[in-house]
Amino acid sequence: MTEQHLGIFLIQVLLLLALARGLGEVLRRFGHPPLVGEIAIGLLLGPTILGRAWPALQSALFPPDPIQLAMLDTVAWFGVLFLLLETGLEVDVSAAWRQRGPALRIGVIGVLVPLVVGFGLSLALPGRYLTDPGVRVPFALFLGTTMAISAMVIIARVLHDLDLVKSDLGLVTLCGYAVNDILAWVILSVVLGMATPLGVRMSSVALSLIVAIAFTAFCLTWGLRGVDRSIAYVSQRLPDQPGAVLSLVSCIGLACGALTHRVGLTALFGFFLAGIMAGESHALSERTRNVVSQMVHSVFVPLYFAGIGLQYDFFADFDWLIVTFVTVISIVAKFGGAWLGALGTALSREDRLSVGIAFTPSGVTGIVVADLALEHGILTTQVFVGIVISAIVSSLLVAPWLSWSIHRRKAINVLAFFVRRATVPALRGTTRWEAIDELCGALARQGATPADGTCAAEVRQREELQGTGTGHGVAIPHARLPNLRRPVLAFGRSVAGIDWDAPDGLPVHLVFLLLSPEREGGLQLQILAALAGGLAEAPARERLIQARTDAETMAALDAALRSQDITRLTSV
Repeated sequence: MTEQHLGIFLIQVLLLLALARGLGEVLRRFGHPPLVGEIAIGLLLGPTILGRAWPALQSALFPPDPIQLAMLDTVAWFGVLFLLLETGLEVDVSAAWRQRGPALRIGVIGVLVPLVVGFGLSLALPGRYLTDPGVRVPFALFLGTTMAISAMVIIARVLHDLDLVKSDLGLVTLCGYAVNDILAWVILSVVLGMATPLGVRMSSVALSLIVAIAFTAFCLTWGLRGVDRSIAYVSQRLPDQPGAVLSLVSCIGLACGALTHRVGLTALFGFFLAGIMAGESHALSERTRNVVSQMVHSVFVPLYFAGIGLQYDFFADFDWLIVTFVTVISIVAKFGGAWLGALGTALSREDRLSVGIAFTPSGVTGIVVADLALEHGILTTQVFVGIVISAIVSSLLVAPWLSWSIHRRKAINVLAFFVRRATVPALRGTTRWEAIDELCGALARQGATPADGTCAAEVRQREELQGTGTGHGVAIPHARLPNLRRPVLAFGRSVAGIDWDAPDGLPVHLVFLLLSPEREGGLQLQILAALAGGLAEAPARERLIQARTDAETMAALDAALRSQDITRLTSV
């Protein structure tokens, strides 16, 4: 490598990072995933557009020199490896296990249906889409697996933007995704093992499957405990150096990636499992997780996806048949699988529709998987381009489609569910558990809930599944009670602030306690969405913090919620 190589490399990274991040943020403001903008910049600077319009400039900026290509490719590989690490951090195995009824049904059926449908239909594709007629079965199995994997990174962002991530619908969706991702990556690792020389030496697909399952089982049992203790130890010994925990998590990812690669599985699978182990650690705060996510998505991910557009001519390799095939089958089969999985659960009809929609995007993971398959000679470039376009279409579609499924529900008045006399203007508790006990007690004194402690126990159990601190000083703990006839809301204010392990690390001053019947036809989701929307603006939150009487509090709530297109009614 020479100084000239380094200079060109710096210009390449500057162009890709600045433009990809810029366009990604523009699309994010319009409710679309930044992924689309990042890939678009690669198409603009690559052979698809710039290479056609000004080939000399394109060749000067991105010369076909092996060393130059290797430098950018190395950075891209770091991007995808740490993307899988961050994806693993989002997978809450403990919550999925405690929600194992609906999560297992949705996750398993949500993978198997598109996998079987995609595999069966891919077997009938014309031979021109195969790299070798003798790999038709691995080709169909890999394409089916690609169409079965949903994009947790995409849906987590969409749920956050729609203020649904802390709702029961968001919890069930993310728990289902946890099962979906683990199962799909086990299958993917086995398929990749079949396509590598080491996989052939291991003599059988069954052995690859055993290795994948055994390593996953180890990571989700002893591995979880070992990583938790390691992170706790480093956090205690170096409390003033939060970067030490990030270094430890990165080292765990590198070790697991090297190990899975050594045994014939993809290194990405190791990074994914490392992320799960680190994400399950109680010593890893929400703030630290957010820092990891910001690092990965601010630097590495834009470079990786922009780099994809630099490698291929999407116009020359565009094929209408394969693009339509992959897009339609992937979206329809994943929707049908998740919707079927939600049948027989406590989810309402409206929520089942939303869960089905939430599982349709392929996005980030689908493209990563397709890139691996292309590298291993399983897919042709035309099929890869079809998968990338399908991922873009499904990622663009999911946000407005999911939003439609939420807003098509009948409008409600949130104020109608507030128990006015259960308002606590100054919470005495200094922890979230004490604040929950206070608000449950206030509701019980008004006869809104049983006085037997059921309320606090159910809210605590739900809070332990997934924290309800939404950020900006707001928390909305909630639960379902079996003998409740209608939803009830209580409000409490903490002057000093309470540590709620919120994503932004800020203390909580405004606490809304929501209790719903076990079967309530989606009312809980509407109430949570309306509260989150009404409190999105800083002036609305500040007015509530400054309120001192019940009348001032209800006036502040009324002013905030009136902007949510909800008809005002008399409060309880």
